[in-house]
Amino acid sequence: MDLRGYLKVLQRRWISILVITLATVAVAAGVTFALTPQYTASTRLFFGVQGATTGSDLAQGSTFAENQLTSYAQVATSPLVLQPVISKLGLQTTPDGLAQQVSAYAPTDTVIIQVTVNDTNPQRAADIANAVGEQLASVASDLSPRRQDGSQAVKATILSPAQLPTGQSSPNILRNIAAGLILGLLLGIAVAIVRRLLDTGVRNETDLEQVTDVPVLGVVPFDSDADAHPVVIRDDPLSVRSEALRRVRTNLQFVEAAEHSRSVVVTSSIPGEGKTTAALNLALSLADAGLSVALVDADLRRPSLARFAGIEGSVGLTTVLIGEANLDDVLQPYGDTSLRVLPAGQVPPNPSELLGSGAMAELLERLTAQFDMVVLDSPPLLPVTDGAILGRLAGTTLLVAGADRLHRTQLRAALESLSTAGVHVSGIVLNKVAAHNFGPYEYGYTYSQRGAQTGASVPARRAEARAASDADKEVEHARG
Repeated sequence: MDLRGYLKVLQRRWISILVITLATVAVAAGVTFALTPQYTASTRLFFGVQGATTGSDLAQGSTFAENQLTSYAQVATSPLVLQPVISKLGLQTTPDGLAQQVSAYAPTDTVIIQVTVNDTNPQRAADIANAVGEQLASVASDLSPRRQDGSQAVKATILSPAQLPTGQSSPNILRNIAAGLILGLLLGIAVAIVRRLLDTGVRNETDLEQVTDVPVLGVVPFDSDADAHPVVIRDDPLSVRSEALRRVRTNLQFVEAAEHSRSVVVTSSIPGEGKTTAALNLALSLADAGLSVALVDADLRRPSLARFAGIEGSVGLTTVLIGEANLDDVLQPYGDTSLRVLPAGQVPPNPSELLGSGAMAELLERLTAQFDMVVLDSPPLLPVTDGAILGRLAGTTLLVAGADRLHRTQLRAALESLSTAGVHVSGIVLNKVAAHNFGPYEYGYTYSQRGAQTGASVPARRAEARAASDADKEVEHARG
């Protein structure tokens, strides 16, 4: 996945990123406000040489003081200093406990020690810091080496007494919330990217390209009203789905011209990908382009074409295959179009054998001789082998990939089953694509919506659709 892909992931999952970020900030704020405020007070001591009469004595004393400074800093947190401080201030703690609050630091190349004290009470923090400083100065004098005259070589002097803190030193509310914001943002981005990398679903054309190099003949957007109005080419001819299905028709016609194919099997990998509605609307759009089209419901396991088309389905393909009816008697016209529909008829006990029979091959030959184009709605490929059987009889196969539920492993398995059976797949229709995955087809969405907002009447819209169909006929005539 390239940079653009990552940016699309972040754009698509911005809500989850925002939720994770806000949740992390809330946790950081909650923990911050739950902590007990701490106050910091500090004092500084200077360790100097006294009683030096010559430059040599001064240099030796300074060198000694600098070398011993780290040791003096450790003395500051020892019981030798802290026990008298506890006694002086009446603290309810031990030297080890007080040592957790006190720290001493000697900056490099200096003879200064800074004593810092943290406490929940600002006044007590200042009192402890001053007491520790005074006691450290006294102890340092006692530990200092003596000169021949009995005086100390090093003397500690308090440079700046500890002042009463004006504000808490921790927790730092702004810093903690800012850290929570950054951490939450990084966590949200990481979760979004990991979810995308672990997602094996088919969402867009990029996902298809990772599985196969079979061309995508069209991308059809998701429509929550599709089940109520399956024949979108007729119910809403200027909708986004209608335009997308016409694009599939146009691309399929180019494939037909190149492959000299007059029959196409429309199938899918698993149930629920929208293959039947795709076959119905594709057949109807071909009829609108001026072709004579036969639409066959070859899904003899769960036929639904008759219900979607609103026709009688009790007799049909199975009736013809077993010789109980003539083809012309069961072919039903669809409205005033050149489309003829052959429903499935009764569900047989042996669908695969019936579809692979010589009678089915002969029926398909009759249909291709009688019609410009034959569209067969086939069962899904993974549950049963019917689709592969029909694919060998027909001129080409169109695979519908439902972006709402199909996984790449399932699509790969379906394509492998067709390849094993020697079936040629002309293209893939990516169906039910969510709006945020519609990508370069958003212009069509805007255009169609603009047309809908003009308040054009249904007859006017259908007239425009017929005009578009007439243009397609001219293209077909030029190709012929």
